[in-house]
Amino acid sequence: MAMNVTTKDTTALSDAELAEMADLCVDREPNFDIGFLSKQREDWVLVTQAREGAKLRGYSFSTLERIGGTPSLLVGLLLVDRNAKSDQTLKTILHDQFRRALLAFPDEDVLLGSRLTSPDGFRAFAGLEDVVPRLGYKPTGEDRAWGRRLAKRFGSEKSIDDQTFIMTVAPGPVGGVDYCAAKGAVPEGVETFFKGLKPEKGQRLIVFGWAMAESLASNKLPK
Repeated sequence: MAMNVTTKDTTALSDAELAEMADLCVDREPNFDIGFLSKQREDWVLVTQAREGAKLRGYSFSTLERIGGTPSLLVGLLLVDRNAKSDQTLKTILHDQFRRALLAFPDEDVLLGSRLTSPDGFRAFAGLEDVVPRLGYKPTGEDRAWGRRLAKRFGSEKSIDDQTFIMTVAPGPVGGVDYCAAKGAVPEGVETFFKGLKPEKGQRLIVFGWAMAESLASNKLPK
């Protein structure tokens, strides 16, 4: 069955939809409950939902904004149902978000930033340029500054270690990308960035990369 995707303002999100979203992880981590998702409704501008028929398969809270003048797609939370179609669900959500980024920022490169809990989340950055952190690359001062900017947007600039890009907040439900690949490999070596990371204690890896204007315009993202 084909996957359908819709994006709308979070203010249009009903309590019934919040309950349906909470049900996707009611029996597992990260245990996003209705109270936490209600807060995300207040904190972010857009909500994207992917459905297979009438069944919700994944969702995301995000915003399109400029950070210091830089066009940015910030994904505050993205959760995908853990089933055989998780890869398709992730691509469906990201495709719609990149499409909207193109509409908001035509002919401009767009920064995608989010927080990850596992190496699988790097699949969200497939096809992007200059992803940070990445294997064999030493982040520059500007890269570290971007890490701090994103940490501030995600809740607290002082909570990030700008050498490791690990952000630590209080234990409890924390946003980010919750996705387990159904098949295929994650980028080689990225698991090293998660050594010692403790998602259950509120730790997340901040990751960002660039969607180039020509890739957005040619509809080549996500890969």
